[in-house]
Amino acid sequence: MAAVTVSAAVTWALRALPFAALAPLRSSATVQYLSTRMPAGVMLILLVYCLRDLPLTETRALAPALALTVTAALHLWRRNALLSILGGTATHVVLMSTVFAR
Repeated sequence: MAAVTVSAAVTWALRALPFAALAPLRSSATVQYLSTRMPAGVMLILLVYCLRDLPLTETRALAPALALTVTAALHLWRRNALLSILGGTATHVVLMSTVFAR
């Protein structure tokens, strides 16, 4: 019973410690800046990661390019991230399944 109690206490402390230690940082200017800039940065990193091996000399490279264009256009038009992601994904899946299927 003592081992279970000690294990539970350690587990709880390890999970609660980041929240307690980082609470003062939430109001800092750095965290406020990162909270506004980080989502765009993460999306840019994901974009580069996903397109890094795209063979630009092959015609099947048009599917991701068109899907990216649809995603950007939808987002600029409606400013709705869910709609943009679903529209771009649907465009890519349809193009890869029909037009650029091998």
